Amino acid sequence: MDRLLIAADAALRTLFATPRPTRPMPAPSAAPVLDTRQKRLSGALMRVNHVGEVCAQALYTAQAAVTRDPALRAHFEEASREETDHLAWTRQRLEALGDRPSLLNPLWYAGAFALGLVAGRVGGDRVSLGFVAETEDQVAAHLDRHLQRLPVADTASRAIVAQMKADEQAHADEARAAGGAELPAPVRLLMRGAAKVMTTTAHYV
Repeated sequence: MDRLLIAADAALRTLFATPRPTRPMPAPSAAPVLDTRQKRLSGALMRVNHVGEVCAQALYTAQAAVTRDPALRAHFEEASREETDHLAWTRQRLEALGDRPSLLNPLWYAGAFALGLVAGRVGGDRVSLGFVAETEDQVAAHLDRHLQRLPVADTASRAIVAQMKADEQAHADEARAAGGAELPAPVRLLMRGAAKVMTTTAHYV
């Protein structure tokens, strides 16, 4: 019951509360000046990145709820807290760009939470950690592509994405070091396909 209440509280905080970062948001020395087209593109890309952080909260919360290893539960909870910085930064940047989060965030959260439950329940801790490692690898690659697409003038968004990429890759490395198993190729391919659907939809909705 305690874990269920904690998971419900995490969902409500992620979807409806204003996230509070523990680290200052990465920022350039001067605020960028963007035209309407640049703002629209940056807003769409940062909305996609915000969705990724909503999903990260769901994934780590679910995995923390199902593992029976107290040390691993603490690992997932700490990773979730670190991802809260990203959630807050992307939300703040969206507001600065005059844009909004995805209207489908509850759906994205529910889907990621379900995947986290399945990974932890069916595969056990090694598969659960492997799922984290593969997810973070794919997120880091996705963020690298966004660094190539973001307007050069949008130094504020670029600073956030660069720090997020470094953090996500560190999470992947930590999951492997903790014993994460490599996922089968079909599973990795399926994850990429699901991520493509999500990112394409969130770009607009």
